[in-house]
Amino acid sequence: MGANVSNEKKFSGKIFIMLPVVLAITLFLWLVPTTFFGIDGLTVTEQRTIAIFVFAALMWMFEIIPTWTTSVLVIVIMLLTISDSSMSFMRGSGIPAEMGTFVSYKSILATFADPVIMLFLGGFVLAIAATKVGLDVQLARILLKPFGKRSEFVLLGFLFVIGIFSMFMSNTATAAMMLTFLAPVLKTLPADGKGRIGLALAIPVAANLGGIGTPIGTPPNAIALQYLNDSLHMGIGFGEWMALMVPYVIVMLLISWGLLLWLFPFKQKTIELKIEGTSQKDWKTYLVYVTFAVTILLWMFEKKTGINSNVVAMIPVGVFCVTGIIGKEDLRDINWSVLWMVAGGFALGVALNSTGLAEHLVASIPFGNWLPVIVILVSGFLGYFLSNFISNTAAASLIVPILSAVGIGMGENLDALGGVKTLLVGVALATSLAMLFPISTPPNALAHSTGLLTTKDMTKIGLMIGVIGFALGYVLLIFVGI
Repeated sequence: MGANVSNEKKFSGKIFIMLPVVLAITLFLWLVPTTFFGIDGLTVTEQRTIAIFVFAALMWMFEIIPTWTTSVLVIVIMLLTISDSSMSFMRGSGIPAEMGTFVSYKSILATFADPVIMLFLGGFVLAIAATKVGLDVQLARILLKPFGKRSEFVLLGFLFVIGIFSMFMSNTATAAMMLTFLAPVLKTLPADGKGRIGLALAIPVAANLGGIGTPIGTPPNAIALQYLNDSLHMGIGFGEWMALMVPYVIVMLLISWGLLLWLFPFKQKTIELKIEGTSQKDWKTYLVYVTFAVTILLWMFEKKTGINSNVVAMIPVGVFCVTGIIGKEDLRDINWSVLWMVAGGFALGVALNSTGLAEHLVASIPFGNWLPVIVILVSGFLGYFLSNFISNTAAASLIVPILSAVGIGMGENLDALGGVKTLLVGVALATSLAMLFPISTPPNALAHSTGLLTTKDMTKIGLMIGVIGFALGYVLLIFVGI
């Protein structure tokens, strides 16, 4: 009861204190003369886009309202103020050249059905079907069995199993599922030992790292891929992403294992695991197994089959809906908030490019005079920093559209360091490495809810993994590349 009251007070404080501040800043940026920004040729629509962008950034950063509702609000504001179907007084009074280019309302609305949104939809449907037939429990049992009962190997097993699940399931769902398996185990470990802290920390660490492995593992991956393929036409496939990132994830999980054992050694030498739950043995179960396997294989061999990964994602949707494995009640379990959130980020990108603001921003900042390595590292650090305080999806949604334009503006200067791919994929990777605080990611919050972890514990391991992962990731992207 007390916690609810506290949360309500916190929410009210944000609404009544922070919201007026954000609105005041937005209104100021909306109304000042275009010359205020110091960007030659800035138009009215571009100025409005700046104001909307800042509004989105501040709302996401302070979470004044849920992040997905901010995305929806941003799209509505764009439709009413900077689209070619906006309110007439928003379009008509100025000189056409000064007003600038209005964004097609169709392109804004199309972000709700962007192919990447469909890719995530397919991933969510796969995860729901797997849970319904007990495939997740069965896989957990099978995958953990080879690691035996020795404490350090049980920890390694959990790291790898969580990492694998996170490649194809939501990080949050994976963390929640594995926490149910671990909760009774954690209670049996000595209260005066550090091992249970390390085991609890394995949940967010592996969930965050595992998401890096595939384009659907975490939204920032999909956002980066969308710009690389749709805007820059680089044709990076699902399998190509995995070929580089899965080995990286494996190495980072092994490093994390060593760090956790070093910082939080086990007092108890063995751990008895009992994974409760049953899997069904009917035709629906086998159909889920086959569909799961076929979908993943088609994703991995996209280049050979010629079937786009976004199209492949619709196969499980069609199969499971037609056969009744997924019913209308199951649609409520889809993480629609993530889909809305991603759509809002795409809409911001559409606005930045269609109004010409991205071009003007790049032209006004002498990126060509900057060392390419500085641009790459600063952009990665910015993504990492923001993702520790706001959702990694929000961070990527803010940064990637601008970096896409920056990368194009820098041209050949980036080629020696892997080009625009290093710039965008690096940011996606950096956002997934952000796990310093309980608020940084939902898996962190879930692990912290066990009561076993302090913020200090989480920050200590999170900082080490962040620094190592950052350095290793950029070395891999620069010298190997996708």
